[in-house]
Amino acid sequence: MPVQRAVADASFAYDTAVVGLGYVGLPTALALHDSGLRVLGLDVSEARIADIRAGRADLLAADRQRLASALTTGPDDGSFVLTSEAGRLPEAETVLVCVPTPIDEHLAPDLTALRAACRTAVEHAVPGQTLVLTSTTYVGCTRDLLVGPLRERGFEVGVDIFVAFAPERIDPGNDRHVQQQVPRVVGGVTSECVKRTAALLEHCAGSVHAVSSVEAAEMTKLYENTFRAVNISMANEFADISRGLGLDITEVITAAATKPYGFMPFFPGPGVGGHCIPCDPHYLLWQLRGDRVSSPLIETAMTLVAGRPTKVVQRAVEVLAERETCIVGARVLIRGVAYKPGVADVRESPALEIIERLRRAGARVWFTDELVDTVRVAGVELTSVVEPGSTDWDLVIVHTVHPGADVSWLSAVPAVLDTTYRLGELTHRSVL
Repeated sequence: MPVQRAVADASFAYDTAVVGLGYVGLPTALALHDSGLRVLGLDVSEARIADIRAGRADLLAADRQRLASALTTGPDDGSFVLTSEAGRLPEAETVLVCVPTPIDEHLAPDLTALRAACRTAVEHAVPGQTLVLTSTTYVGCTRDLLVGPLRERGFEVGVDIFVAFAPERIDPGNDRHVQQQVPRVVGGVTSECVKRTAALLEHCAGSVHAVSSVEAAEMTKLYENTFRAVNISMANEFADISRGLGLDITEVITAAATKPYGFMPFFPGPGVGGHCIPCDPHYLLWQLRGDRVSSPLIETAMTLVAGRPTKVVQRAVEVLAERETCIVGARVLIRGVAYKPGVADVRESPALEIIERLRRAGARVWFTDELVDTVRVAGVELTSVVEPGSTDWDLVIVHTVHPGADVSWLSAVPAVLDTTYRLGELTHRSVL
């Protein structure tokens, strides 16, 4: 469809539309609305929209308050509207694409949701709009999925429509790094693209740091999360070394962190989950493989990260054997299945692989988690144990401990495998 050029007094009903109302999109929409902007929230899932309207979304306490306020006044004054109708996107001056970018079983990028969201944004784009991609992706994706298709429609990017990449920086479940205080990186196709995007993001970010291109911004996000993956894999390796030497790795890391320069503490664990560390570096590795470029450090780190749940199961077998208990038929409880404390998110959670591998080894496995009612592992649905202290477990594997959770009942469990390295007061525990 040919583009009709924008008129000078073009106006929009909404300051911004947020496409995708998940763990990134919904908090972003709430922060923008809380700053006084008119927000249109778009999600293809009617069930997700229903959950948000019912207040069932997994949010920080502050965001739950913002949601309650937005749902109370927003629909009436038109300042906060939720919809599944993509045809309403032309009503928004800026469109933020905030959809998940997972990987498939072959560790290749799964761009299904991102392609669909970008295609929808391009199809409904109108002159004067700014389209901003925030989802983590490969270098060059913004040009492939937004810039190129917009030009095919007849738009002149930087003149009658504007495009930028501004990677999200939301830490689910962590109220110490609220997005209103965290700087945002922006890379635009032109300086005007950067200017318009920065003007919007300043409403929900501590500051805006502009880079020279959309590609630089895309690589920034990949670098951030690859940095974390590499350092976590090293922390895990040092944990294994320290256990062999009879040392407490948490004590060692805490001591090293007293150095005020040249060091950042990373702590070991059962693996990594969520939407960033297990997935994002593979977007870079996938692109490098296509260019026949090797990255041995990153490849090794991601292999080690992926292998961590297997180590948990191997260690569980060892701990049981020390008590002359066979893994076959053993009653094993997983304490916490969310990928991190304070969230109900089980995406890429190491706990799921740990459960599956334990069951394959012949163990009988249950889980308990205050924030997660059920999980599905290898086609079998498991339900959280409400009173874990009332059962005689052969082994409890501590995977996630949510803030305020009562774990005093662990003192009566004969064998505890602590994969968090944080239960130092539990003298009879074993560490991973």
